[in-house]
Amino acid sequence: MDFNLSQEQQLLRDGLVKFLSVRYDLEKSRAAAKTGLGWQPEIWRGLAAELGILGATLSEEVGGIGGGPIELMLITEALGHALVIEPYVDTVVVCGGLLHRAGNSAANELLAKVIDGTAIVALAAAEPASGDRWQDVSTRAESDGDGWVLSGSKLMVVGAPLATHLLVTARAPGDDGISLFLIENGTAATEVHAYRTIDDRRAADITFDNVRLPAAALLGEPGGAWQSLSRARDEGAAAVCSEAVGCMRKVLADTVEYCKQRQQFGQPIGSFQVLQHRMVDMYMELEQAIAAVYLAVLRLDADEATRARAVSAAKVTVGRAARCIGQQAVQLHGGMGMTEELAIGHYFKRLTAMQYEFGSTDQHIARYAELTRA
Repeated sequence: MDFNLSQEQQLLRDGLVKFLSVRYDLEKSRAAAKTGLGWQPEIWRGLAAELGILGATLSEEVGGIGGGPIELMLITEALGHALVIEPYVDTVVVCGGLLHRAGNSAANELLAKVIDGTAIVALAAAEPASGDRWQDVSTRAESDGDGWVLSGSKLMVVGAPLATHLLVTARAPGDDGISLFLIENGTAATEVHAYRTIDDRRAADITFDNVRLPAAALLGEPGGAWQSLSRARDEGAAAVCSEAVGCMRKVLADTVEYCKQRQQFGQPIGSFQVLQHRMVDMYMELEQAIAAVYLAVLRLDADEATRARAVSAAKVTVGRAARCIGQQAVQLHGGMGMTEELAIGHYFKRLTAMQYEFGSTDQHIARYAELTRA
């Protein structure tokens, strides 16, 4: 299999890496996460206007570049390497895919705004009673004349405090299927509890209390959203796995460099064989994770079962690697590893959170076992 990048893909990767190395300072981004808006809008505008990154994987019909899974992998790995907190995966990958597959005029108009950086979309799918199981939906959408009335609660909506629009899953009375609704964020009769997550992202718990929506708010057919949601969940999981690879590359490189410089007993601690073995273990975990991500990304356009197996395998492999590399890096840095002053502590928190996004390691082990059962 040919893993060489095309000239366009190399330019995409190199341009993004250079942009982030010059414009995305870790200390500044963490300060922004803890104060004010909780992110850097100017970075988002730069990704849109200067690089065209927000439209790189979206359809040319709505103003995107029309890239595919490889472009997605290159972008997310670079974002992970720089520890970018802006909601690329949630807005562009997950919600962008849902809007594209909906295909109606409202969805396409919003996609065009996502691409030019003027709209941010968050998916409200998880619920207090079911946690991260998107298929267990108790939020109700009742038909009311020529519109809908939405009631229910959503949990841990990542990016919601920053979002201009929400995609909300709900069920109609007597309908076993899941419907997807597009609403403007801040609509009357919504209660939002916003907070900062452990990895410096912004999320919210949202309650909808008889929110009235027009008929056009429904995306697609009533009760027919699960297939698109299932694909969006796998695409989000693959993107987060690729992002984790970028994080782990940075963590391993910083750890090796630290062990070359840190002196103990008159010599660098990297000269001690037992610590060399640890770093080799970290390297092997990273290489396995990279291979698993390649497979998952290249299977995103395959049939549902093949895609699901590859994504779950990657999620399990990356979850194990993230735990190993993150913990070893902190230990090799000693007490400094968990401080706010060192980048390692921030990367460790992000790698920990990634193990639970779009399904935990245990959930994906169970899904893979179910999919491969004879």
